[in-house]
Amino acid sequence: MPGNPVAEEAVRNVLLGVMDPELGDNIVDLGMVQRIEIDPRGGDVDVTIALTTAGCPLRAQIMKDIKLRVASLPGVAEVRVHFGEMTTEQKKNVMARARFKARDNALDTDIPATTRIVAIASGKGGVGKSSVTANLAAQLAQRGLTVGVLDADIGGFSIPRMLGVEGRVRGVKDETGRARFAPLEKPIGPGLLKVMSMGSIEGTGEDQAIMWRGFMLNRAVQHFLEDVRWGDMHYLLIDMPPGTADIQMGLARMLPRTEVVIVTTPTLAAQQVAARAADMARKGYLRVAGVVENMSASVAPDGTRYAVFGSGGGERLAEQLGVPLLGSIPLDPAVAAGGDAGEPAAVAAPHSPAAQAFAALAECIVIPLVEMVTCTARQFFKAAGLLNPMPEPQAHGGYRDPTN
Repeated sequence: MPGNPVAEEAVRNVLLGVMDPELGDNIVDLGMVQRIEIDPRGGDVDVTIALTTAGCPLRAQIMKDIKLRVASLPGVAEVRVHFGEMTTEQKKNVMARARFKARDNALDTDIPATTRIVAIASGKGGVGKSSVTANLAAQLAQRGLTVGVLDADIGGFSIPRMLGVEGRVRGVKDETGRARFAPLEKPIGPGLLKVMSMGSIEGTGEDQAIMWRGFMLNRAVQHFLEDVRWGDMHYLLIDMPPGTADIQMGLARMLPRTEVVIVTTPTLAAQQVAARAADMARKGYLRVAGVVENMSASVAPDGTRYAVFGSGGGERLAEQLGVPLLGSIPLDPAVAAGGDAGEPAAVAAPHSPAAQAFAALAECIVIPLVEMVTCTARQFFKAAGLLNPMPEPQAHGGYRDPTN
């Protein structure tokens, strides 16, 4: 039997060494330690931990670490760990701390510091987020830029087909001998696309379901960032899965310099769901750069416009979020046809209404996305003679700001 019981302060100090591996911080500073009870007669220690969710898959690891560290203290006989669940307010606070801390612990990747990273996100599926990503990438490449495209929609990948990128990624070794993947490449005009997708991994077929849970999905995206030899790029576009789940939260931790573009359709329902995606990005300290309205009015050959899915959703969302409406992409059969053929409408049908809208969107994207009310600021720069027709790629992998 121990002679002197351990002090609560000593227990709390050793718990500073117990990390939540998913949140990247210790359980004390995260506010997970709810109670420490010490039996002064027998030296038993009871520790109560509040988890973000009762079914946390890491609870066994956390329990093991707590018992190991607390049992090493002199005077401790037995360690018992009890689990509870955080309140909504506690979850909000712990996630805010974890995401803020993640800004100082971003992944060590091969992505150049000069590369602008833009995540194309949506609140729900079916709004054409992937087609926006593919066509925007093609438009930027046609401007002589090198554009990386990361298909982060692990279970619903579609980028390889939409961009017509075939084959499987191959392994390469860098200068240190470390094994990495080389993204698939496709020249478009004077530019180049570099594509990484689950659909390009050996053993993954287009019709095979990927039945992974959150932690595995996050690890897949992390591998795409850490273990891919991206090389020089002007842009990295990330095609996000729809919603506000694990991959979205993980991106805020892994790439805190990411800008987010929200895609919505004109309908009020899509607008409201898209607002949640923007709210999640901001809670993860990511900057919401603007809104793209997809599937807006269809334009007939005689110029008549048909608002098949309503109107105004993109403008309303941009106003609600206080960000620019970067573009409105009309409902155009050329987009679907191009996606099926592996030749985006931006390339295959350059005179189509959608291709022209994507060209205008690319023009907005190549300006540094400052906080402005609308993208009509570009028209001001043009009128003042301060803006060149295209950005000029630089040798270091960035681009010259034509407004300077």
